[in-house]
Formats: sequence, C-alpha cells, structure tokens
Amino acid sequence: MVEYCAEASLPLRTMAPLLFFDPMCPRPYSDASLRDGGLAGTEASTVRIAAALDAWVAQHNRSEAEGRYRPPSAVAHVRHVVVLRDPRSLKAAARLFPGARLTLWVHDRIEPGSSRARWFVAAAAQLRALQPDIVCVSDYQRERVAATVALLPGCASIAVRRIYNPVDDAIAPDATPVDARKLVFLSSPNKGLRFALDAFRALRRRFPDLRLAVANPGYKSFAAAGQAGVEWLGSLPHARVLTEARSALCTFSPNFVIPETFGLVFAESRAVGTPVLTHDCGAAREVLVDPAQLLPVTLCLRAYEAPLHRLAPAWRAAPALLADRLGLFDAYIERIARWRDGGRPRVGPDPRFRLSVVAAEWRSHLAA
Repeated sequence: MVEYCAEASLPLRTMAPLLFFDPMCPRPYSDASLRDGGLAGTEASTVRIAAALDAWVAQHNRSEAEGRYRPPSAVAHVRHVVVLRDPRSLKAAARLFPGARLTLWVHDRIEPGSSRARWFVAAAAQLRALQPDIVCVSDYQRERVAATVALLPGCASIAVRRIYNPVDDAIAPDATPVDARKLVFLSSPNKGLRFALDAFRALRRRFPDLRLAVANPGYKSFAAAGQAGVEWLGSLPHARVLTEARSALCTFSPNFVIPETFGLVFAESRAVGTPVLTHDCGAAREVLVDPAQLLPVTLCLRAYEAPLHRLAPAWRAAPALLADRLGLFDAYIERIARWRDGGRPRVGPDPRFRLSVVAAEWRSHLAA
C-alpha cells in the first residue's frame, strides 16, 4: 500500500516512517551536495545516515522536493522524527509531525554555561514536556550534554546516548603515493585556520619545499590571502577531499580554538591512511586514539591566540615570527620533521565509524 501526502500529492513509503528535520542548515542540501560540492560534517553525516535508513530529510529552508529531501510540509505519516542540533525546534517538530516520537541529534559543543547550553535552558519547557532522547556524536560530547541536561528541572529522565558519525565503508587506503612536502587543512576556517597558517609559516622556514593545501566546506567565508606555500582549493566535492588527503604527509589541524565534538575530517583521514596532527582537546583523542598524532594545548598557545584570534593572517605575521623565535611552534616542527624522516604513523579505517556499524546503532536506537 502506498500512502500520499494531501498537501503535496507525493507518494510516501510506509517502509520509511523516519524523518530527519534540519531547522538550522544555511541552505538546502542533498546527496548531490556531498557528491558535487563542499558539505559540512553535520550535513554530510545526515546525508549518509538518511540514505542508509531510507529516511526522509526535511529542511527548514527547502521549497522544492529533491528525492528524499522535502519541505517540512511535504511529508506526513511520520512515526519518528530526529531533530538536528537545536532543542528550541522540538516544539515546531511536534507541531509539524504530531504523534511522532522525537530524538534530538546534537553536533555542537554543549556544556554547562556555554552559548549552546543556553539553547537548552531556553528549551527547558519543551524538553520537559516532550522528553526526547538525545543522541551525541562522541563520548566526549555525551558527558557534557548529560551534565547540561541534568541541570534542567524535570529533565533528569531524558536519555543521552552516543552514536558516532559515519564514514563510508568503502573508504580505505590505496596505492596513492604520499608527498612528504604536502600538508592539508580540510576543515571550516573558524576551526583554527588562522593559527594553522601561523604555524605553517614557522614550518616553511625550516622546510622551504613544504606546501599547505587548504579546502573549505563553504559555509564559513574566509578571505584567501597570498602566503608562500599555501594553495587555496576552495570548496571541493567529497571525492576530491579524499584525494587531497590521500597524498598528504598529514592532515594538519592544529585546532584548539573550537574543539571538535567528533571530527569527521579526523575519521576520514584515518580511513584513507593519512595521519592527523592536531591537539589533544575535544574528541580528538577518542577518534584518533594514537598519542603520536596529538599535541598538548599549553597556556602559551592560548595566551598567543587570545589577542590575535580575529586578526587577518597578514596582520598576524609579525607576532607569529616573534612566537616562532620564542619556540611556540617547535612541537609542530619536531613532529613534521620526524614524519618526513620515516616516522609517519601508519593508520587505517576504524570499525567504530563504519557506516554499516553506525546505521545499525541508529536502527537499534529507533527500535528501542
């Protein structure tokens, strides 16, 4: 039997009564967005999981249907709705899809006192009334979300669990030659790119042949400036991102500015056989496991970055040179020198993040 939505006369599959509702995406996205252009980790994970579970995806700013991707009013008879990121949208989801069981799937850094925690405080009445399950993308994030929810009156019984973000099962190392002169930065620019460019200046003083290829998912703008050795790739299709990572000495992500709650770029770099050089903060240790890929976040690093955080790269050149002379970037120099000299870590796909494994965890959660 095929059901129809009266508002849009669209056939609905009774085999897929699940819908992901995105109330925050800056623009509509779909499978084609992942295939043909840049897409952020939250949206990329939604695309993969929705396909694996044969689910609908409704987006607040979508006006036209595109396969499983629909305007919110164009889907009916849904039994389970997964609301992305924003607890303040639970009330709208309950109104749009009456009777559906609700899950809140969070991706952001949420801990008591944070700006995102204030969303939970604002939505406390909705959380208390609707009692949604909450799914987090790492144990690091789950601990902090649980602490945030525990402070809300009447919300102690809300279940908070972890399901990792997925990496396609087919992604694996291949025979691509590794270029010891190439580093890649494949994250949103607000995740420490300015600092990464400062550190790269110091690296290039020691290794003049070194290059840094910078890609941007495209949802945060960044004015690309001329810097020796830096190649600006812009927003890339997912297959091209993997190609760039495969041939690199490492994914260079010295980010402590916005700690990753999962770090899909970490997991995918591992999957193609490319190590990551990053800091031991957020979920980095949980995803990478290997301490050789992690550097501590020191007080000196934080003291350096705090006053410079919003400055354009060109204005940071002089402070970066002074910091280099004082040894601030020595840990990166030592690690890259070691990896270029044959000590590069051997990495590969992590079964915890396989799409087939993650999809099975989602099915188990939805069936509970």
